[in-house]
Amino acid sequence: MSQPPVTQTPDEIFAREEEPVDGLHKEEAPPRTRGSVRGWMQANLFSSIPNTLVTIACAALLVVTVPPLIQWAFVEAVWSAADPAQCRAAEGACWALIEQKHRFILFGLYPFDEHWRPLLAVALFVVAIAVSCYPGFWRPWLAVLWVCTLGICALLMWGGVLGLTFVETERWGGLPLTLILAAVGIVCAFPISIVLALGRRSEMPAVRALSVGFIELIRGVPLISVLFMASVMVPLFLPEGVTVNKLLRALIGIVLFTAAYLAEAVRGGLQSIPRGQFEAADALGLSYWQKTVLIILPQALKIAIPPIVNQFISMFKDTSLVIIIGLFDLLTTAKTALTDPPWRPFYVESYLFAGLIYWAFSFFMSRYSLFLERRLEAGAKRA
Repeated sequence: MSQPPVTQTPDEIFAREEEPVDGLHKEEAPPRTRGSVRGWMQANLFSSIPNTLVTIACAALLVVTVPPLIQWAFVEAVWSAADPAQCRAAEGACWALIEQKHRFILFGLYPFDEHWRPLLAVALFVVAIAVSCYPGFWRPWLAVLWVCTLGICALLMWGGVLGLTFVETERWGGLPLTLILAAVGIVCAFPISIVLALGRRSEMPAVRALSVGFIELIRGVPLISVLFMASVMVPLFLPEGVTVNKLLRALIGIVLFTAAYLAEAVRGGLQSIPRGQFEAADALGLSYWQKTVLIILPQALKIAIPPIVNQFISMFKDTSLVIIIGLFDLLTTAKTALTDPPWRPFYVESYLFAGLIYWAFSFFMSRYSLFLERRLEAGAKRA
């Protein structure tokens, strides 16, 4: 005879769920603070006693320094003045210096009436960079776009055709010169660095020895020495009457110097590839170049993104060293603008203006590298 089913009240059911299992009590989930401002502050600013003390000290420092800085930079600043005496009478920043000297700081010794040409060249550079950063435009025609951009920029800067006045490279300066040195340096140095990194890992002794010798030789001297040799030593070995453009010599020195440092970053990425990737490619019967281009190199470049971008940023800032061969980059024009005696006391504003431009480009490269890393990691997870 079957027994009737045992019925339980809701209270008994909940009581059984709360009973310990094997002597262990069920842990309660922590409160959800992720995504909230309070949770972020607790995790990053007040997670421990040392972090709390550092946070309090930094907050006190900001309270002491930020209000006077705002007062100097904005509230009491002089934004427009034809006479430097108005700036000397004020207690704030003299941004009137930038108003009076901004064209010289940005374009250097370039003819005043032709400033629209370097301005248009800078705009084309910025558009090409913006297009290159969008993943949807990563197509073969992007290389054609860059070739056309560099050609148009060279035409605008040099002139001599289509009714444009010819301007020698010795008169180029300011932001356009800095961007030309950085862009050409990056575009030309990157493929050379890949060849050097592969050559350093080559099994052919001659190729490996040449690659190692070049990399160690260039990395053993500072960039200023490379530029000095390109400016002073190279002409001594040329035939009489043969000269090389000063800007071209600077570009060659920057490209070779940057390529040597980038090669070490790429080599680090190659060494971090697991041995199984090489063995799998060999098992598929791929040739050396197929294995390198299709399997090894993409993974190595992905791993080496942070040091590569760091080198790009370093090279962009190192373009200021071209003053040693007589080229007026952005930092040099900012310094030269202060040779006018009435404006000389306001050097802070001039250097701050140039520093903000350097910071803007460097910050953009840094943030874009983070975006690129996240995108590549997301693609790998989907795969």
